[in-house]
Amino acid sequence: MADIQISNLVKTYPGGSERATDDVSLSIRDGEFTVLLGPSGCGKTTLLRMIAGLELPDSGSISIGGRDVTYLPPNKRNLSMVFQSYAVFPHRKVRYNIGFGLKMAKVPADEIERKVQWAADLLQLGPYLDRLPANLSGGQRQRVAVARAIVMDADVLLMDEPLSNLDALLRLTFRSELKKIVQDLGTTTVYVTHDQSEALSLGDQVAVMRKGRIAQLGDPLDVYDAPADRFVGGFIGSPPMNFLDAAVSHDGGTLVLGEQQLMAPSILRSFAGKDVLLGVRAENVAVNSTRSSGDVAATVLVVEPMGSTTLLTVEVDGHPLKVQAPPTFKTAPHRTVWLGFAPNTMRVYDRETSMALEAS
Repeated sequence: MADIQISNLVKTYPGGSERATDDVSLSIRDGEFTVLLGPSGCGKTTLLRMIAGLELPDSGSISIGGRDVTYLPPNKRNLSMVFQSYAVFPHRKVRYNIGFGLKMAKVPADEIERKVQWAADLLQLGPYLDRLPANLSGGQRQRVAVARAIVMDADVLLMDEPLSNLDALLRLTFRSELKKIVQDLGTTTVYVTHDQSEALSLGDQVAVMRKGRIAQLGDPLDVYDAPADRFVGGFIGSPPMNFLDAAVSHDGGTLVLGEQQLMAPSILRSFAGKDVLLGVRAENVAVNSTRSSGDVAATVLVVEPMGSTTLLTVEVDGHPLKVQAPPTFKTAPHRTVWLGFAPNTMRVYDRETSMALEAS
């Protein structure tokens, strides 16, 4: 078993004025792929490095497979790590790079050769085993780094933004390959990224971090569909979630958006008479060139053809919104379009705290 239990982990930056991780607790099941997601400086890499033993916490604990590893050195934790940089030996062939960790562990030569060949076949590196890294592409060098990590049969695999140095197309291709490899291995994996597309596509669970804390933990669809607060909704998604100041009438039947009104969906009846912050995803807004009952008027600001969709930036009573229209939808800046909101996809937040509100 290689479950990970992190309890009340605190790490303070030098100087003691700001916490890199602020009382973080996290449970990762055996074989689970967990993604630590957040902007630069949120504490995700610091948390990963403490799991690895490369940094020590000020307080709190870390256990792997029921064993307390909080203050153990990295070589006593039985884990492997893939870094953002490829970190391969430029003067050594691929074969040596993949087997380096096994050699340091004094594994017999025939066993090293068997495992190197297995990893090379898994990562499609077989034809390149006798090449130097200089003769490989960036994607192939990153495969070498992953192969070097998985041959170690470690309990836990740690990855610190391993795809960030690849170009967009290669990153997309390697991402799906990496997910299949980790699924086949069944290794407990912790993956750090600032790319929310990577997080949603790779993770069994996603921990969204902000200012040293976990803002939300859940499976990818929950984090996307029901953000815990405005920060998560604004960070997850491309485009991010739209937020609108709205007021619910005293009888709960009408929703007021600036000078416009529409019928309040049933989820808003619990907030009768309250000013709320309304969250809605771009794909959950229907865009029409003619008005239907309950639609809201909007002025087109920007039109961005994206191929499969057309992304519109529109304005509703002074509030900019991103909405998605079909690729065949024809409009232009300064024109009026009509927006229909899908009731069951609306999310309601407190205006002051920006935290999600639950209907009673």
